[in-house]
Amino acid sequence: MSERQTPTSDDSSDSPNSPNSPNSPKASDISQMSDTTKPPTSAKFPYLKQDFAASLVVFLVALPLCVGVAVASGVPAELGLVTGIVGGLVTGLMRGSSLQVSGPAAGLTVLVYEAVQEFGLPVLGVIVLVTGALQILMGVLKLGRWFRAISISVVEGMLAGIGLVLIAGQLYSMVGAKAPESGLDKVLELPGMLVDVLGDGDALTSLVLGAATIAVLVLWKRLPKRVRTVPGALAAVGLATLAVLVLDLPVATVEVKGLLDSVQPPSLDAFGELAGVGLLGTIVAFTLIASAESLFSAAAVDRLHDGARTEYDKELIAQGAGNAVCGALGALPMTAVIVRSAANVQAGARTKASRVLHGVWLLLFAALLPDVLGYIPIPALAGILVHAGAKLVPVREIAVLWREHRGEALILAVTAVSIVAVSMFEGVLIGLALAVAKTAWEASHLKLEIIDKGAGPVQAYLSGNATFLRLPKILDSLEALPQDRPVELDLSGLHHLDHACRTALENWAERHGEAGTEPVKVTEPARVTTG
Repeated sequence: MSERQTPTSDDSSDSPNSPNSPNSPKASDISQMSDTTKPPTSAKFPYLKQDFAASLVVFLVALPLCVGVAVASGVPAELGLVTGIVGGLVTGLMRGSSLQVSGPAAGLTVLVYEAVQEFGLPVLGVIVLVTGALQILMGVLKLGRWFRAISISVVEGMLAGIGLVLIAGQLYSMVGAKAPESGLDKVLELPGMLVDVLGDGDALTSLVLGAATIAVLVLWKRLPKRVRTVPGALAAVGLATLAVLVLDLPVATVEVKGLLDSVQPPSLDAFGELAGVGLLGTIVAFTLIASAESLFSAAAVDRLHDGARTEYDKELIAQGAGNAVCGALGALPMTAVIVRSAANVQAGARTKASRVLHGVWLLLFAALLPDVLGYIPIPALAGILVHAGAKLVPVREIAVLWREHRGEALILAVTAVSIVAVSMFEGVLIGLALAVAKTAWEASHLKLEIIDKGAGPVQAYLSGNATFLRLPKILDSLEALPQDRPVELDLSGLHHLDHACRTALENWAERHGEAGTEPVKVTEPARVTTG
């Protein structure tokens, strides 16, 4: 696969990288950011200055993303800040990955929006609370490391599908239009929506503002380094807000309810929805996707520094504790996100104090300056999420995969298309099923060699792994052997012979022997595993 750009504080994608993927950031690329010098033992907070500075950078990166993800999820903007605060003050204090930063992520936006539309906002807290409890349980059972066994093609396909749906949905928000319910309808109705915009002056203004936001994000990384000390997402939102205020543009802005008014703990009636199969399936999807994103992100962050490595099971417990608190407050679910985490490391953070302090700054902003949110134009937030969604679609990687590993490219593409066409949960299941089927097929390497010298017995040699997946090929070849001559079946080259294959071969040998001149001579494998 081609090398993907290492996330920086100017990026607005929250996509994680696989721990085993060459797309993961290289520690050597930013080795100057790590300091292996031991702190003075007499100093109580030896890295307070570095952590304080890093926390401000992470706060500025997280602020627009927390708000944007909340608005795109169909919930009050303040709930995104609540999740960011919990990610800093609760998850940030716990053990697991010391430099990883948690909060609401673009990767869960589509799933949250669908859950809110289907079950309602009061039930979202129940979903997130139970998700957190399941994550804690999985961490206690030491299942965290098993998430690293998930096929990278399925993960990339999942993120690509999320990105496509996110882009399509936010294009509607960018022009102030209501998006269709299903992901497929969002994509199919886009051309008609864009045609309608051309005849609507206000909608066209919103679209231009959103497009300008995306342009700022794309061009920000090319500006001088001094300018780029301000995170790109914050700069884009700030410039868009300034343009709306100065030019008095007719665009929608964020609705402000106040922090305390937005926090709505789930009622007892909401817990009664747990009896529904649909809600349980949604909880499973939340749990698997949030856990996978967090642990893949942790593996990527580990490659950004040379400090302590992530303890996966403890990190899963930390994420679960954070989600349990978010659920109790009726807020958005959280994951660890690579953008904030990379910004944290690159800003010089050394301990977990930086991520805790970033939660403090979010809390102070939400408590003291909530009315500022009311000035933020929604098209600008939509532009940030369109940019984030585009980064979730690995266009270059798909092209490389197609040349080198077409099976993996197919799994990635089918997973993404299934998520768009059906739903998140079913799309991921389809991707996992394809990955398992591909692995099983590749494990069934079998060679059948038939030697017919025109006289004497016909010899058939089988070598490799004989499984039921290869039965059609084996039987077609064996049944085509002449019945008027002796046949010798040599199985000595097999390493594995499953029950279905053994039974089928025995039945064929019996039938062929009865119809032929003499019984089939079978040479049993010397060392073989059976199943």
